[in-house]
Amino acid sequence: MPSPSVVSKFITAAEAARLIPSGATVAIMGAGGGPGEPTQLLRALRERFLAEAAPSRLTLLHATGLGDKAGIGTDLLALDGLVETDIAGHLGMAPSMARMIQDGRIAGYNLPQGVISQLYRATAARQPGVLTKVGLGTFVDPRIEGGRLNSRAVRELVHVVHLAGEEWLFYPRAKVDVALVRGTTSDSKGNITAEEEAAIYEGISIAQAAKASGGIVIAQVKYLAETGTLDPRTVVIPGVSVDYVVVDPEQRQTCLTIHDPSLSGAVRRPAAQLPRLELSERKVVARRAAQELFPNAVINVGVGMPDGIAQVAAEQGRLGELTFTIEQGLIGGMPAGGVIFGVSHNPEARIHQSHQFDFYDGGGLDIAFLGLAQMDIEGNVNVSRVGPLLSGCGGFINISQNAKRVVFCGTFTAKGVDLEVDGGRLVILREGTVRKFVRQVQQITFSGRYARQQKQPVLVVTERAVFELGTDGLVLKEIAPGIDLQRDVLGQMDFKPLVASDLRVMNPDYFRS
Repeated sequence: MPSPSVVSKFITAAEAARLIPSGATVAIMGAGGGPGEPTQLLRALRERFLAEAAPSRLTLLHATGLGDKAGIGTDLLALDGLVETDIAGHLGMAPSMARMIQDGRIAGYNLPQGVISQLYRATAARQPGVLTKVGLGTFVDPRIEGGRLNSRAVRELVHVVHLAGEEWLFYPRAKVDVALVRGTTSDSKGNITAEEEAAIYEGISIAQAAKASGGIVIAQVKYLAETGTLDPRTVVIPGVSVDYVVVDPEQRQTCLTIHDPSLSGAVRRPAAQLPRLELSERKVVARRAAQELFPNAVINVGVGMPDGIAQVAAEQGRLGELTFTIEQGLIGGMPAGGVIFGVSHNPEARIHQSHQFDFYDGGGLDIAFLGLAQMDIEGNVNVSRVGPLLSGCGGFINISQNAKRVVFCGTFTAKGVDLEVDGGRLVILREGTVRKFVRQVQQITFSGRYARQQKQPVLVVTERAVFELGTDGLVLKEIAPGIDLQRDVLGQMDFKPLVASDLRVMNPDYFRS
């Protein structure tokens, strides 16, 4: 498609939606909680479909989870007939779209966030795809599930190949018909900056992938500027890769913020103003996990309970000696938690998401703190699909397979557990009805066998017990003060772990205000 003239680049969101044809593959930038998400474009696409029943049969492609569990993101597109296939890195922020997949109303695939991010770059360069070890031994491995989420997902998106005597996974490149990207400001040529954005993600790779595929690129921004007035050092997507621009003057930085300058890097928020954790089992886990930190460590923290580790480190005055990173491309500062996980306060650097995953895949992380929904006797971990909850793997597989050391964090049981933390001890008021330590995980997001083959150190931290993954299985190393070993730990597991001969009691200070 020829590039439009300068005058025609600026269109309304409704006009942009009419440019998307039925059957198109639409790649969408952004992350959970709203940052980087072209929400106005998604709303316009929804409104056009409700009015015209078009476009239809779209394939969505997005590396991160899009949405806020309250109606933005891909949940805006969760309409029968509009979407045919969703190829996602994560689905936890879009429960309506996840239900469509679970109900078999659309085909669903879950691939590692880093792989999808790198696939955009491969498509942009017209390379055959991504060759990597990421996903071996997990549900993404085609010998297990191949990333398929339901029976409608019949295409093979992952292949096992052997090269130079080693086993790899090959993810073929994906054609991109329409790219929906976002920035802060556009000039009249379509040069896009990101001065108020909390991250830059892989917008340029998505745009270049669409151009290499003969597709179109539509950018959403908040402001307009005259050509020649933008600092070229701030342009993250050049106008040569942008076909159309839609202005949304109400564009929010995240679903919670119009613009927090500490998230965009414009100012540094004082340490005393950074969020703090109240004393609870969440803080106990964060405090114990934080004992694994060491000066000059390069760290990743995952969504959920692990993000509290950065807050504990901040409280302890240790942020200056540590480098926290998150997969969306942020380096340094303190990762935010909750619905806007994926942004950081006071970042030192913002790089492209695909480059962050290059760093992760190359072994750049000293230690990763990740969530825990299920763990089994083999040391496999599941965070992607538990019971009726379909969240997806996100960056978990890239990170967990390649970090020099992994610490999984979570409560010991789930659903209804009621714990009291005070006075240097733990009291279990009501036990959870769902066990996390099971004989076999529902889905393998982390392969214990692969970790043992790679001799990767693995620790598991809960509020009442700490385990280590040894060569012969899970070894119980520590228990919380105030709990009973048999009743509260071993009796709440579906398998019997090894118990260390020097079993220790966790530091009572973790359980004090």
